[in-house]
Amino acid sequence: MKSYRVAMLGCRSRGTSAARAYHAHPRIQVVGLCDLVQERLDTLGDELGVSTRFADLDEMIRQTQPDLVAIPTGTEFHYPLAMRVLEHGVNIEVEKPMCTDLAEADEVLAKAQAQGVRVAVHHQGRVGGSMRTMARAYAEGRIGKLRYIYASDKGYYGGYGLMNIGVHLLNYVIKFAGHCRSLTATALTAGHLITPEDVIPSANGMGTIAGENITATLQHDDNVTTNLLLHRFPVVDSTASGIQLFGTEGRMIWRSPGIWWLPTPHFLPDEEHGNWQALEEEAPDHYDPNGPANLDDYWFAEEWVRALDEGRDHEASGIEGRHVMEIMMGVFESAAYGTRIHLPQTQRDHPLVRWRREHGLGDPAPMPRPYYDWLAAEDHRLGRTTS
Repeated sequence: MKSYRVAMLGCRSRGTSAARAYHAHPRIQVVGLCDLVQERLDTLGDELGVSTRFADLDEMIRQTQPDLVAIPTGTEFHYPLAMRVLEHGVNIEVEKPMCTDLAEADEVLAKAQAQGVRVAVHHQGRVGGSMRTMARAYAEGRIGKLRYIYASDKGYYGGYGLMNIGVHLLNYVIKFAGHCRSLTATALTAGHLITPEDVIPSANGMGTIAGENITATLQHDDNVTTNLLLHRFPVVDSTASGIQLFGTEGRMIWRSPGIWWLPTPHFLPDEEHGNWQALEEEAPDHYDPNGPANLDDYWFAEEWVRALDEGRDHEASGIEGRHVMEIMMGVFESAAYGTRIHLPQTQRDHPLVRWRREHGLGDPAPMPRPYYDWLAAEDHRLGRTTS
């Protein structure tokens, strides 16, 4: 069977994780690595045994002729790098979130269509072991008809959490509930509704954000609704992140580190009504659980192989990634303007940038890039610290 050639544009943590998964897959060959930092190139190249290492992405593509280029870089670089790689007429995957606003996402998808290639966004959980288990159990009718979803992140600052972990949560949600048709959101900073002055640049280059605590309600087809909570905690807690599916006959929950099924729509903790039962996440037969590859990243690679074999889009496609961005931009827009937002939006610029300018404000002042330095600067802006 055909094998596929993958080139990696970026060798930091996400690039390393993705490259390990591609390298471990029996039908994928990592043919090139590109990074501006030689130490990162050499560390990953030595680990994978890849000698073709580059500082110039165009040269990497010309020499290695990949079927797919992965772009696991900072969010602010996704758009320019994606557009540059697409000039070569090659399939791409972009780290999440897809871009920093909808106008950029639109251009990336239009360019890919013009070049006759495909785009995926690295929402590895969308096709990962846990979501596959939940999808199979749902298809078997274990919870009946879906009626409601609850989702929450790890307790990051709300707007940052939306762009960081929220993208994964929303991709899980639309896997089960379908695309969002409209939404409402409330965003609070320091206990008050956000103002244009609360619009700030995100940590880690994820664009423009607002809101320390965000609560949103999404409306999907077939009377399904989702409540999304992105509330800042005193300490980030990975076990708080997850989704819960409420059906007419039962419930399922995914939360690190597992999946559970409850065979009744209402939790009654006794033997008569049933208790939560653990479900095992699904893995491909050729996956080595003792190897270095993360299971969800490996599933993402496996889905690429299946999609390319079948001449179709990856399940975590650019279309799905852009719809997640539409939801996120809709959350910001609803919180800013205090109104219900219908999707897709007709205005494709960033709603928070527009909101500031409508109030006579220019771009917000720069802030530190690392999250905890950024958080300290935001607390200082809010008057919580003196230095």
